[in-house]
Amino acid sequence: MRTALVIGTGLIGTSAALALVSRGVVVHLADHDPEQARTAAALGAGTDEAPEGPVDLAIVAAPPAHVAGVLADAMRRGVARGYLDVASVKGGPRRELEALGLDLSAYLGTHPMSGREKSGPLAASADLFEGRPWVLTPTRDTDTEVLNLALELVSHCRAVPVVMDADAHDRAVALVSHMPHLVSSMVAARLENAEEAAVRLCGQGIRDVTRIAASDPRMWIDILSANPGPVADLLADVSADLDETVQALRALQSSDDAKRREGAEGIEDVLRRGNAGQVRVPGKHGSAPRVYDTVAVLIDDQPGQLARIFADAGRAGVNIEDVRIEHATGQQAGLVQLMVEPNAVPVLTAALRERGWSIRQ
Repeated sequence: MRTALVIGTGLIGTSAALALVSRGVVVHLADHDPEQARTAAALGAGTDEAPEGPVDLAIVAAPPAHVAGVLADAMRRGVARGYLDVASVKGGPRRELEALGLDLSAYLGTHPMSGREKSGPLAASADLFEGRPWVLTPTRDTDTEVLNLALELVSHCRAVPVVMDADAHDRAVALVSHMPHLVSSMVAARLENAEEAAVRLCGQGIRDVTRIAASDPRMWIDILSANPGPVADLLADVSADLDETVQALRALQSSDDAKRREGAEGIEDVLRRGNAGQVRVPGKHGSAPRVYDTVAVLIDDQPGQLARIFADAGRAGVNIEDVRIEHATGQQAGLVQLMVEPNAVPVLTAALRERGWSIRQ
């Protein structure tokens, strides 16, 4: 691939453009908002000047509701040898293109499984897709050259290609992305009118559950409008679980021992099923999840504190597998939780104490 046209210079489009430019591809940028394309160009994602002729690959990074229209226009104008989109739903756009009577041999639907809470070109990064799955949904009609161009794009972005059927993809992202976002938003909505004294007690648990609720509502309306059925089916299942859990909690309030036992069994059932589902979430590098032990270190909110901890761990020969930070309420301090292999805990604890760190048991 020598040339590409990115149509839509938001987070995903600009990030892909930055990655391609870093690999020597000449990238042209287009957007319904010319100012946004100019911003992406100023960030080094390519040029906002139109290509003089057909490019090798056109990448449509428009919202799902507009993908088919933008693709159809580009294909009719013959702007590229191959066309793909990066929308978060795949079945709908393809059916729309089929209904328009277009030759889809030059088209391939794709979806990079990566993103951020912030949108727009200023949030873009060339390494946004690194190590992340990038779904490709070819059909028997897909031209081999187009599939190879898509694989080259994925390689340039250092992502991991995953081949799926389009409708199976839509059901999968409803489960692992779209439904969780709505659940996160519904939990976060409980905080909107909560008493200030209660909100000040927020810890890492509520932060973890509500993090993705900070995303742009307009963007998510576009996403959910393109995949409402599978999401609604999943939420109906969650609703049934909620009803049963509410009934179990009410039973725990009963003065009747049998009802309380029944309530406890109901709560235990949902918690155990949660355990069983959580362990299926892929761990580091996509492998089976590992169980790590935690070394908790108290730090001041000052520049360089994390860098010092990581450097001290490195000197001790300990690899930090994961890290979490819990900020202290009303204080300029926090608790850094370092996840390491169980046999590394005594080594790391001793090394950090020797270097003056305060370890919390």
